[in-house]
Amino acid sequence: MSNDQPQPPYGDSPPGGGLPPPPSDGPYPPPAGGPGMYAPPGGQWQQTGVVPQTLEGPYYGTGLVILLTIVTCGVWGIVWTYRTSEDLKKYNGDGLGGVLGIVVYLLLSVVLMFTIPSEIAKMYQRDGRESPVSPMLGLWFLLPLIGNIIWYVKVQSALNDFWTSKGARPAA
Repeated sequence: MSNDQPQPPYGDSPPGGGLPPPPSDGPYPPPAGGPGMYAPPGGQWQQTGVVPQTLEGPYYGTGLVILLTIVTCGVWGIVWTYRTSEDLKKYNGDGLGGVLGIVVYLLLSVVLMFTIPSEIAKMYQRDGRESPVSPMLGLWFLLPLIGNIIWYVKVQSALNDFWTSKGARPAA
C-alpha cells in the first residue's frame, strides 16, 4: 500500500496540516518563543506555551493553598500537585504532568520538592530569564513543616510571577 504524499519526518501530522519546524535541540523540544506544537516520540501533537488565564482561586493563592492543605490533612496538596504539574507540562511540553505528579506525590512526595522547582527553572531558562528557584530548593524538606511552607511560598511565587509575565491576570 503506497501513499503518494510525503510523510512527516517524525510523529503524526499536526492539526491543520503542514510540517513542524525541525527540532533544534534534543529529540523534540517545544519551540522557543511562545506557543507552538511539538510531537513527542511516538506521541500525539501537543500545544505548548499554554498559560493560565487568571491566577485567582485556590490553585494560585499562596495563603489559601496552605490553609486548605492543613484543613484537609494534605488532600488539597494532591489537588495542587495535579494542577501545578499539569500547568507546567502544558507550558513546557514535557515534565511529569498531573497524573504522574500525583503518583509521585503519593509514593514519595519529597521527589516533587526537587522536580517541580526543576521544571520551573527550565521554564524560566527557556524564556531567557534567571529562575528564582532551583532544584536545590527541595532541600527544605529537611526542615519538617516550616520547610514545606517556605518551599511552597517560593515555588508558588515563582510560578505566579512567570504566569503574570506571560499575560495571566493576577488575583484581584
